[in-house]
Amino acid sequence: MRAPLVEPVPTFKLYGDGLDWPIADLLHCETISARSRVFHWEIRPHRHADLYQLLYLHRGEAVIEVEGERQVVRQATLQFLPPLAVHGFRFSENVEGYVVTLAAPWIDQLRTQAGMGQDLFNAPACLPAAAERSYLYSLFSALQREYEGPQPGREAMLHALANVALVWLGRRIQLQRAAGQTQERGRDVLARFQQQVEASFRQQPTVEALAHRVGVSVPQLNSVCRRLAGQSPLQIIHQRLLLEAKRNLTYTTMTINQVADSLGFADPAYFARFFRRLSGQSPRSFRDNLGRGG
Repeated sequence: MRAPLVEPVPTFKLYGDGLDWPIADLLHCETISARSRVFHWEIRPHRHADLYQLLYLHRGEAVIEVEGERQVVRQATLQFLPPLAVHGFRFSENVEGYVVTLAAPWIDQLRTQAGMGQDLFNAPACLPAAAERSYLYSLFSALQREYEGPQPGREAMLHALANVALVWLGRRIQLQRAAGQTQERGRDVLARFQQQVEASFRQQPTVEALAHRVGVSVPQLNSVCRRLAGQSPLQIIHQRLLLEAKRNLTYTTMTINQVADSLGFADPAYFARFFRRLSGQSPRSFRDNLGRGG
């Protein structure tokens, strides 16, 4: 049986324009609507061999597909695309924004001048404009006006404006990566803390002791737990104690005093108060409601 034919992803300079760079500039700028309207607001998946693109969506809606993954964007966003990244778009008819296409040598030169890492512009990035929406709109609008008109010093101005956009992009990519690394470190800290809780909760260790074993400060541990688990470290320890108490009351014939002792409570009365505070009922009521008797 013959394998089905797979249509290759087309490679363009500008979408629909083949492989010839249409102008002498190392930069091309146009509104999103100028090109997408011609293609009925849909730019089918394609790639560029040696070009970078900045697509700034200021208003309207876009379905952005990059390397087979789609997302719907309804807020001001800057989408960055490096060479060979397969991408496509579908826009609403009220879309407003700009597409800037840059030749690879420009990016390399800027990266070197700005002291940015070699891998900074290697991967696609989707960056919400957030509070800088108006700033980016002014920047890309100025770039478009400069691109369209043969004013004195046009090339120098195009370089200046495009470099500002790229420095903004580089900084935001660095921040995004740093946030991702922080999130990953936080997950690792939380996992190690939970392992320590599981290994020693019956001894009721202090938060300080567990933070020391994990290798972080108490404030750092508190921040990670609240951010990722929605609880303080002490609450996590207490919830594990409560769970074990409920399991013992449910599945064993241990007395309430024995349960308290097994979980590190020297005073059964304190255990009863602890259990009521966290569960809303006494240990005896909890067991009676299970039909087990005390």
